[in-house]
Amino acid sequence: MPTQQLDYFTSLVTEDEHFPLTEAAVAVAQHAYPDLDVQGVLDQIDQLASKLRTRISPDTTPIQRLQILKHFFYTELGFGPNPNDFYAPENSYLHQIIENRRGIPISLAIIMMELGQQIGLNIRGVSFPNHFMMRISLQQGEIIMDPLTGDSLSKNQLQEMLDPYLDAKGYRGELSLPLNLFLRASSPREILSRFLRNLKMIYSEDERWERLLGIQERLVILLPESVEEIRDRGLIFAQLEYVRPALADMQRYLSEAPGAEDASEIREHIATLEGQTKLH
Repeated sequence: MPTQQLDYFTSLVTEDEHFPLTEAAVAVAQHAYPDLDVQGVLDQIDQLASKLRTRISPDTTPIQRLQILKHFFYTELGFGPNPNDFYAPENSYLHQIIENRRGIPISLAIIMMELGQQIGLNIRGVSFPNHFMMRISLQQGEIIMDPLTGDSLSKNQLQEMLDPYLDAKGYRGELSLPLNLFLRASSPREILSRFLRNLKMIYSEDERWERLLGIQERLVILLPESVEEIRDRGLIFAQLEYVRPALADMQRYLSEAPGAEDASEIREHIATLEGQTKLH
């Protein structure tokens, strides 16, 4: 694991006050593309922003700025979903998305939010269940926007999208949760953790353990309080037969969460790994 890249990622995500979301999201790809020039990708985004700024004057209203941004992003540049391979990891790597103009909601939103910020629009991310959204506060009111298309969504449309999630979680009837609870703006750290967890899910399903380890290392750095992420890194180490770090992570998990539901399962893993070390 190239420690230089992990040190760089750590430096980006240590503080919440100055959290460079776009740079951190670009830097995530270094686990798969070790020679990636992060600054070069940021320069490409800045070039798009410069082009966009030529269409804005001081008296362009926020709603006009938003319309100009949407036309530029979706119509001129042609950003949108990848219908042929929605779950390809490339749809989460910003340098690939800038090249191919294809992404998933959260990756497109990160680029859109960066461009918006550079023309004076405060576009924030919303960790809506199963479909990342964007939120823009205008004089006319709050707009919730789909990053795949730029469409504004009504409360009814959002509720329809939310209902299957509420059903699956059992949050219906008396337990029903209000829509607004799911529309709050997410912090950069929350956005990046969702961004990483998308990649975690993709690589887990494909059992690409080395790639998955690169993502998991970053989740442990990003969410230092989460013992579950340390446990998951230990399980990945075990898959890769990195026995010592696997044991260290699993033992730490048990020491910090002795009453965890999966504690007995993790103890079994530890016993198996310790058995393997004795065989060596």
